[in-house]
Amino acid sequence: MADVEAPRGAGVHRRDKIHDDKAVPAVPYYSEQHFDIIGSGLARAAFLLPEARPMDVLTEKLTALIEPVASDEGFELIRVRLTGKKAPTLQVMAERPDGTMSAEDCARLSRAISPVLDAADPIEGNYDLEVSSPGIDRPLTRLKDFDDWQGHEAKLELKEAAEGQKRFRGVLAGTDGDNICIDLDGEDETALIPFAAIGSAKLMLTDELIRASLKAGKDAEKAGIQPENYQDD
Repeated sequence: MADVEAPRGAGVHRRDKIHDDKAVPAVPYYSEQHFDIIGSGLARAAFLLPEARPMDVLTEKLTALIEPVASDEGFELIRVRLTGKKAPTLQVMAERPDGTMSAEDCARLSRAISPVLDAADPIEGNYDLEVSSPGIDRPLTRLKDFDDWQGHEAKLELKEAAEGQKRFRGVLAGTDGDNICIDLDGEDETALIPFAAIGSAKLMLTDELIRASLKAGKDAEKAGIQPENYQDD
Protein backbone atom coordinates (compact mmCIF):
# COMPACT_ATOMS: atom_id res chain seq x y z
CA MET A 1 0.00 0.00 0.00
CA ALA A 2 1.42 3.43 -0.90
CA ASP A 3 1.80 6.11 1.78
CA VAL A 4 -1.35 8.16 2.17
CA GLU A 5 -1.39 11.71 3.46
CA ALA A 6 -4.02 11.91 6.20
CA PRO A 7 -6.46 14.80 5.85
CA ARG A 8 -6.46 17.37 8.63
CA GLY A 9 -9.09 16.89 11.28
CA ALA A 10 -10.36 13.93 13.28
CA GLY A 11 -10.03 10.36 12.09
CA VAL A 12 -7.54 7.51 11.84
CA HIS A 13 -5.85 6.66 8.53
CA ARG A 14 -3.32 4.01 7.53
CA ARG A 15 0.06 3.63 5.79
CA ASP A 16 2.87 1.02 5.62
CA LYS A 17 4.85 0.47 8.84
CA ILE A 18 8.19 2.25 9.47
CA HIS A 19 9.81 2.88 12.88
CA ASP A 20 13.14 3.12 14.77
CA ASP A 21 14.29 2.75 18.38
CA LYS A 22 15.28 5.63 20.64
CA ALA A 23 16.87 6.02 24.07
CA VAL A 24 15.29 7.23 27.31
CA PRO A 25 16.38 9.88 29.86
CA ALA A 26 16.62 9.54 33.64
CA VAL A 27 13.99 10.46 36.25
CA PRO A 28 15.06 13.11 38.84
CA TYR A 29 12.84 15.69 40.48
CA TYR A 30 12.95 18.57 42.94
CA SER A 31 10.15 19.75 45.18
CA GLU A 32 9.65 22.76 47.43
CA GLN A 33 6.80 24.54 49.19
CA HIS A 34 5.35 27.96 48.36
CA PHE A 35 3.12 29.83 50.79
CA ASP A 36 0.60 32.58 50.23
CA ILE A 37 -1.42 34.12 53.06
CA ILE A 38 -4.36 34.83 50.74
CA GLY A 39 -7.01 32.16 50.15
CA SER A 40 -7.05 28.45 50.80
CA GLY A 41 -6.16 26.58 47.60
CA LEU A 42 -7.20 25.94 44.05
CA ALA A 43 -9.52 23.36 42.54
CA ARG A 44 -8.78 23.74 38.83
CA ALA A 45 -6.35 21.33 37.19
CA ALA A 46 -5.18 19.99 33.82
CA PHE A 47 -4.64 16.25 33.57
CA LEU A 48 -2.89 13.72 31.35
CA LEU A 49 -3.54 9.98 31.15
CA PRO A 50 -5.87 8.56 32.20
CA GLU A 51 -7.72 11.87 32.50
CA ALA A 52 -8.43 14.31 29.66
CA ARG A 53 -5.75 16.90 28.76
CA PRO A 54 -7.40 20.22 27.83
CA MET A 55 -5.58 23.04 29.65
CA ASP A 56 -7.67 25.51 31.59
CA VAL A 57 -7.07 29.23 31.72
CA LEU A 58 -4.94 29.05 34.87
CA THR A 59 -2.68 26.33 33.47
CA GLU A 60 -2.21 28.37 30.30
CA LYS A 61 -1.25 31.37 32.43
CA LEU A 62 1.20 29.27 34.45
CA THR A 63 2.72 27.86 31.28
CA ALA A 64 3.13 31.37 29.84
CA LEU A 65 4.98 32.42 33.02
CA ILE A 66 7.18 29.34 33.31
CA GLU A 67 8.13 28.55 29.71
CA PRO A 68 10.30 31.67 29.08
CA VAL A 69 12.14 31.07 32.36
CA ALA A 70 12.79 27.44 31.49
CA SER A 71 14.03 28.45 28.04
CA ASP A 72 16.37 31.08 29.49
CA GLU A 73 17.81 28.42 31.80
CA GLY A 74 18.42 26.08 28.87
CA PHE A 75 15.49 23.71 29.39
CA GLU A 76 12.52 22.62 27.31
CA LEU A 77 9.18 22.70 29.11
CA ILE A 78 7.32 19.40 28.78
CA ARG A 79 4.25 19.90 30.94
CA VAL A 80 2.71 22.15 33.60
CA ARG A 81 0.01 20.61 35.78
CA LEU A 82 -1.74 21.78 38.94
CA THR A 83 -3.22 19.05 41.11
CA GLY A 84 -5.00 18.86 44.46
CA LYS A 85 -7.61 21.06 46.10
CA LYS A 86 -6.75 21.21 49.81
CA ALA A 87 -2.98 20.96 49.23
CA PRO A 88 -2.26 21.99 45.59
CA THR A 89 0.94 20.92 43.88
CA LEU A 90 2.27 22.72 40.83
CA GLN A 91 4.11 20.10 38.80
CA VAL A 92 6.61 21.40 36.26
CA MET A 93 8.15 18.84 33.94
CA ALA A 94 11.20 19.81 31.88
CA GLU A 95 14.40 18.51 30.32
CA ARG A 96 17.52 19.67 28.52
CA PRO A 97 17.50 19.64 24.69
CA ASP A 98 19.56 16.42 24.82
CA GLY A 99 16.85 14.71 26.93
CA THR A 100 18.76 14.73 30.22
CA MET A 101 17.66 16.34 33.48
CA SER A 102 19.67 15.97 36.68
CA ALA A 103 18.56 16.62 40.24
CA GLU A 104 20.74 19.74 40.20
CA ASP A 105 18.97 20.88 37.02
CA CYS A 106 15.58 20.43 38.70
CA ALA A 107 16.69 22.44 41.72
CA ARG A 108 18.15 25.20 39.52
CA LEU A 109 14.96 25.50 37.47
CA SER A 110 12.88 25.54 40.65
CA ARG A 111 14.96 28.43 42.01
CA ALA A 112 14.54 30.32 38.73
CA ILE A 113 10.77 29.78 38.59
CA SER A 114 10.02 30.62 42.23
CA PRO A 115 10.53 34.43 42.11
CA VAL A 116 8.50 34.69 38.89
CA LEU A 117 5.60 32.83 40.48
CA ASP A 118 5.91 34.86 43.67
CA ALA A 119 5.76 38.11 41.71
CA ALA A 120 2.84 37.10 39.49
CA ASP A 121 1.00 35.32 42.33
CA PRO A 122 -1.20 33.25 39.95
CA ILE A 123 -2.20 30.60 42.51
CA GLU A 124 -4.42 31.39 45.44
CA GLY A 125 -3.28 29.97 48.78
CA ASN A 126 -0.39 27.69 49.76
CA TYR A 127 1.01 25.20 47.25
CA ASP A 128 4.00 22.95 46.60
CA LEU A 129 6.23 23.45 43.56
CA GLU A 130 7.61 20.22 42.13
CA VAL A 131 10.08 20.28 39.25
CA SER A 132 10.91 16.96 37.60
CA SER A 133 12.19 15.23 34.51
CA PRO A 134 9.60 13.54 32.28
CA GLY A 135 10.48 10.12 33.71
CA ILE A 136 10.78 6.78 31.98
CA ASP A 137 7.13 6.32 30.98
CA ARG A 138 6.94 9.97 30.02
CA PRO A 139 3.95 11.88 28.68
CA LEU A 140 4.11 12.81 25.01
CA THR A 141 2.96 16.42 24.86
CA ARG A 142 4.65 17.76 21.71
CA LEU A 143 4.53 16.64 18.10
CA LYS A 144 8.29 16.11 18.08
CA ASP A 145 7.99 13.64 20.99
CA PHE A 146 6.44 11.13 18.60
CA ASP A 147 9.55 11.36 16.41
CA ASP A 148 11.98 11.27 19.31
CA TRP A 149 10.39 8.15 20.82
CA GLN A 150 9.50 6.17 17.73
CA GLY A 151 10.07 2.47 18.16
CA HIS A 152 8.67 2.47 21.70
CA GLU A 153 5.19 1.44 22.82
CA ALA A 154 2.72 4.14 23.79
CA LYS A 155 -0.91 4.55 24.72
CA LEU A 156 -3.00 7.51 23.72
CA GLU A 157 -6.50 8.83 24.17
CA LEU A 158 -8.33 10.95 21.62
CA LYS A 159 -10.42 13.97 22.47
CA GLU A 160 -13.27 12.43 20.48
CA ALA A 161 -13.87 8.79 19.51
CA ALA A 162 -12.65 7.59 16.10
CA GLU A 163 -13.65 4.24 14.65
CA GLY A 164 -15.78 3.74 17.74
CA GLN A 165 -12.99 4.15 20.29
CA LYS A 166 -10.93 6.81 22.07
CA ARG A 167 -8.05 4.76 23.48
CA PHE A 168 -5.30 3.28 21.30
CA ARG A 169 -2.07 1.42 22.01
CA GLY A 170 0.84 0.52 19.78
CA VAL A 171 4.43 1.25 18.69
CA LEU A 172 5.27 4.83 17.77
CA ALA A 173 6.32 5.30 14.13
CA GLY A 174 7.19 9.00 14.05
CA THR A 175 5.13 11.72 12.39
CA ASP A 176 3.76 12.59 8.97
CA GLY A 177 3.06 16.30 8.68
CA ASP A 178 0.67 17.21 11.51
CA ASN A 179 -0.20 13.55 12.13
CA ILE A 180 1.37 11.14 14.59
CA CYS A 181 2.08 7.65 13.28
CA ILE A 182 1.53 4.55 15.39
CA ASP A 183 1.61 0.82 14.63
CA LEU A 184 -1.53 -0.21 16.47
CA ASP A 185 -1.73 -3.60 18.16
CA GLY A 186 -3.18 -6.22 15.84
CA GLU A 187 -2.91 -4.14 12.64
CA ASP A 188 -0.62 -4.64 9.65
CA GLU A 189 -0.49 -0.96 8.66
CA THR A 190 0.54 2.22 10.46
CA ALA A 191 -2.25 4.46 11.71
CA LEU A 192 -2.01 8.23 11.09
CA ILE A 193 -3.79 10.31 13.71
CA PRO A 194 -3.95 14.14 13.72
CA PHE A 195 -1.89 15.46 16.63
CA ALA A 196 -4.64 18.01 17.36
CA ALA A 197 -7.08 15.13 17.91
CA ILE A 198 -5.00 13.62 20.74
CA GLY A 199 -6.17 14.35 24.26
CA SER A 200 -3.27 12.58 25.99
CA ALA A 201 -0.39 10.26 25.18
CA LYS A 202 2.19 8.43 27.24
CA LEU A 203 5.00 5.90 26.78
CA MET A 204 4.33 2.40 28.07
CA LEU A 205 6.70 1.04 30.72
CA THR A 206 8.23 -1.95 28.93
CA ASP A 207 11.39 -4.01 29.43
CA GLU A 208 12.80 -2.41 26.28
CA LEU A 209 12.12 1.08 27.63
CA ILE A 210 13.71 0.20 31.00
CA ARG A 211 16.82 -1.17 29.29
CA ALA A 212 17.09 1.97 27.18
CA SER A 213 16.64 4.12 30.30
CA LEU A 214 19.40 2.29 32.16
CA LYS A 215 21.74 2.76 29.21
CA ALA A 216 20.85 6.45 28.98
CA GLY A 217 21.50 6.80 32.73
CA LYS A 218 24.95 5.25 32.41
CA ASP A 219 25.73 7.50 29.44
CA ALA A 220 24.60 10.53 31.48
CA GLU A 221 26.85 9.56 34.39
CA LYS A 222 29.82 9.24 32.05
CA ALA A 223 29.02 12.75 30.82
CA GLY A 224 29.07 14.03 34.41
CA ILE A 225 25.27 14.22 34.88
CA GLN A 226 23.94 12.68 38.09
CA PRO A 227 20.35 11.50 37.43
CA GLU A 228 19.44 11.05 41.11
CA ASN A 229 16.06 11.84 42.64
CA TYR A 230 16.10 14.90 44.86
CA GLN A 231 13.44 16.45 47.04
CA ASP A 232 13.59 19.45 49.32
CA ASP A 233 11.16 19.03 52.20
